[in-house]
Amino acid sequence: MQVGGVGVDAVTEEQVVQWVAAALEAGRGGRIVTPNIDICRIAATDPALQDLVCSADLAVADGMPLVWAARLLGTPLPERVTGADLLWALSRLAARRDWPVYVLGGGPEDVAQRAVGALTSRFPRLRVCGAYAPPYGFDASPEGRELVRRRVVAARPRLVFVGLGFPRQDRLIADLRKELPGTWFLGCGAAIAFAAGTVPRAPEWMRRTGLEWAFRLATEPGRLARRYLVDDLPFAARLLGRCLAARLKAPM
Repeated sequence: MQVGGVGVDAVTEEQVVQWVAAALEAGRGGRIVTPNIDICRIAATDPALQDLVCSADLAVADGMPLVWAARLLGTPLPERVTGADLLWALSRLAARRDWPVYVLGGGPEDVAQRAVGALTSRFPRLRVCGAYAPPYGFDASPEGRELVRRRVVAARPRLVFVGLGFPRQDRLIADLRKELPGTWFLGCGAAIAFAAGTVPRAPEWMRRTGLEWAFRLATEPGRLARRYLVDDLPFAARLLGRCLAARLKAPM
């Protein structure tokens, strides 16, 4: 279904895990995008970025405003499915099936390693074949992109968690997919930092009620104030207003 200008799959977290498991068993790879209001807003400004989101094998509603928008349109999604939660759910799957995973990104150099420590603490059988945090701006040069490509391809992972932010992570994933056709990639933004404990995640009740953005704004005001209040909030208001208007105009 179309929500916020991008296609979103009406699936639960468990269905995503089952989908990925079946594909990996069959030797097929894929990529998962996790649209939220910020991603929808950015993609709306560039047809190439919109295509990057819409061409993913799975797109799940990471942001509650997308869940609300779908409900207003009369096509409700079964639940919100976040990259932060999928990181853990897919790690559990990988541990059970002995599929190697790679953790890419997350922030400063030790963040990826700390996330690996948290994941393997919860899932002792999880096999991590690599963890790397590229330096900021690595993708501005062919040499930087090539270094990341060589590291990931050489590790031969079955699952790769990429936390570099949109659209950097999704462009990189699209390139890596060409060389690792049997691997699944999750573009998960801040999920690696959440797992590492370097960025706190909102309490469950705030996530459930759509207030996670407020918690993140309170914890990182300098970095997120403009994005959330100046850019994303008006976009979300316009989106929900359009969806409500469309629902009211629809024949009963």
